[in-house]
Amino acid sequence: MRSVVRLLLLSTLVAMISACANHPRQEEVLPEQTYYENARRAMNAGNFNEAEQNLDALETYYPFGRYAEQAQLDLIFARYQNLDLEGARAAADRFLRLNPQSEHADYALYMRGLASYNLDVGLAARYFPVDISARNPGEQLQAFRDFSELLSRYPDSDYAADARQRMLAIRNRMAELELHAARYYIKRQAYLAANNRARYVLENYPTSPAVEEALVIMAETYRFLDLKKGYRDAVALLRENFPNSEAFDDRGEFKADILKRENRSLANVVTFGLIGDE
Repeated sequence: MRSVVRLLLLSTLVAMISACANHPRQEEVLPEQTYYENARRAMNAGNFNEAEQNLDALETYYPFGRYAEQAQLDLIFARYQNLDLEGARAAADRFLRLNPQSEHADYALYMRGLASYNLDVGLAARYFPVDISARNPGEQLQAFRDFSELLSRYPDSDYAADARQRMLAIRNRMAELELHAARYYIKRQAYLAANNRARYVLENYPTSPAVEEALVIMAETYRFLDLKKGYRDAVALLRENFPNSEAFDDRGEFKADILKRENRSLANVVTFGLIGDE
């Protein structure tokens, strides 16, 4: 009888131990100030993963606490430093939604624009050469809108000057993107399309560094298409604005010859240049 009792007690003990093993203790919730101090300490040490964990916990357990607004701002920065650019942009959106009248709204707008500004480049560009002008401009346009909103709402912000410079850089990237397309069309001997892209640069980005090459492409394509007035006007504009351009010879005559006709194979023609003669 005693053996049976011992067996029952042992079975009950094993069951209790098993139940405890299957239900680990819930993580202890720290005081609000502890999370905040841990996060600041981690950020100062450059440990943004740990900082983000503490800031996430602070937002989870104390969403309306005394450190809530500052924690949201720090989370934007921590995610940006962690190269979580989409996460940084989402955190900035959340801050602006929850704190529309905050005195730090300009910072959130700036960081949102900065995240978008770098988002389409990605991690590879930090280690390998990447032609930004050849990439989809969607994120750049979003960054331009964010910086534009910042300048419109907070023209005297500490971040206004940098935002303005980045907007100029984005405009230059957009102009270079058009040139990238124009070069592609020239390679495929689609000269009218190349002319349209170059003309778009002149009309929409007249102060960008891409204008000189755009004028050269316009002059060359106009000459090839036998549009004499367009050719003369393009050359005149090039001479007026870029008198030292390499497109002119020692006598000041337009000499550029970027449209080199090639004998394309049948495969190259049928596939629009995607196969053959590369």
